[in-house]
Amino acid sequence: MVRELDDRKLVRSKSHSVLMENREKVTITGVEDVDSFDESAVLLVTEQGFITLHGIDLHINKLNLEDGQLIVEGEILGLEYSNQEGGRGKGGFFSKMFR
Repeated sequence: MVRELDDRKLVRSKSHSVLMENREKVTITGVEDVDSFDESAVLLVTEQGFITLHGIDLHINKLNLEDGQLIVEGEILGLEYSNQEGGRGKGGFFSKMFR
């Protein structure tokens, strides 16, 4: 249990940012994986937990998991953080695709 708490503190101390421009473009850093995406939602894992980006006609303009950067464009309606633990399973969409 103590180790789990220490691990969470280490995860939470890493860099993460969200920059939204005119509700049409969002740049997110600290991205570890993309679990799923479609035109209305993007579910991703960051160093700070899960983020669900809601919108209309969303598309991923840039994804660089080595740098931890994601750029999504479209009409952005909302951004929601979640601290789900264990919900990720054995990797996200891209880790399954590139095995």
